[in-house]
Amino acid sequence: MSPQSSSSRRRPLRTRHAATAGVAVLAAALSACSGGGDSSDGKAAAEKPEISVNLTGQQAKAGGPVTVKLAGGKLKQVTVADAKGAELPGKVSANGTTWKSQRVAAPGTAYQVEAVSEQGGSAKASFKTAAPKQVNKVTLAPGKGTTVGIAQPLSITFDHPVRNKAEVEKQLKVTTSDGTTGSWGWIKNYDGKDRVDWRPEEYWKSGTKVKLDARLNGIDSGGGDWFVRDYATGFTVGKSQVVKVNLDSKTATLARDGKTVKSLPMSAGTPGGEKASWGGTSVLMSKEGTINMRSETVGLSGSDSYNKMVDYSMRLTWSGMYAHAAPWNVSYFGNTNHSSGCVGMSTGDAGWLYREAQIGDPFEVTGSGSKGTPDPGNGYGEWNLSWSDWQTKSALS
Repeated sequence: MSPQSSSSRRRPLRTRHAATAGVAVLAAALSACSGGGDSSDGKAAAEKPEISVNLTGQQAKAGGPVTVKLAGGKLKQVTVADAKGAELPGKVSANGTTWKSQRVAAPGTAYQVEAVSEQGGSAKASFKTAAPKQVNKVTLAPGKGTTVGIAQPLSITFDHPVRNKAEVEKQLKVTTSDGTTGSWGWIKNYDGKDRVDWRPEEYWKSGTKVKLDARLNGIDSGGGDWFVRDYATGFTVGKSQVVKVNLDSKTATLARDGKTVKSLPMSAGTPGGEKASWGGTSVLMSKEGTINMRSETVGLSGSDSYNKMVDYSMRLTWSGMYAHAAPWNVSYFGNTNHSSGCVGMSTGDAGWLYREAQIGDPFEVTGSGSKGTPDPGNGYGEWNLSWSDWQTKSALS
């Protein structure tokens, strides 16, 4: 096909949609206010607009903004929407000739474009972006509408590796009701998946409302993996309480608003090996009730093996540290650390703590005989890092 002349490329089109190999050129006739050749108020018939769109066809490239240009006159309004009616927000340039979306076009999505000029004419176009090679999905914590403890971070775990960490992090907006500030940090989850958490410098204040708006739709996470939707969650910070586990005094103490509520005798992990408890700060991840605990899941065997149904189980790490009822250890409560790494209590005391504790409460383990502090991805171990060290884990630092 021979190249078209400039006049033929800008010829007004009579069809509803049209596309060239590079840009779509669209035109819509403007009608005069009166039925005659000249309007009764002396205004000439409005000119026919010529509008181009930077994305065309059925395999348009995703991940970039949509741009609509007007050859003559000024744009009044442009709408770019997907099949569900969700619109890409955008702005008209100062000179009125160009509109550019503030969000990018998502992969595998059909869009309808409608542009209206200040003269009252309109033009329409359509295009579809190429399907993603692979979709990257996320898991958010905590769940939407939950009430959590003062140590609960915002946490996003990704199904597939994230190579464009900085670009992804730019799309994650956190707002708080009291102006609390914090930082994102990229870590490896215990299962090896990429994860990014947001925590404040210090524990949350009770009553703070937190909202996450993850505007990931259309973002390339790298390696051909794309996000195809936005995500959001929000939570409220509940009572200000801390569980203080002292390996020396063999007690677990619940403190609320800085005051001791109750101190419970306990027995933690046997010092000097893999059966020792984790020290530092862990966060109550889940209240799992009665569960089956087996030694092979935490790498213990032989004389250290066990297989028990355990009541009032409260998970502290992914690697298997819990606080729970351990009636078989009653002779050790308050005097000897003699468990396989967990914080064991009487059934009555464990039941009381289970009812009082909140998901997101910090368990601060102090004293001698621990095996160090858990990695940030082993549960929510990021509180074991200084604030300056945590900030360096941001991809934007």
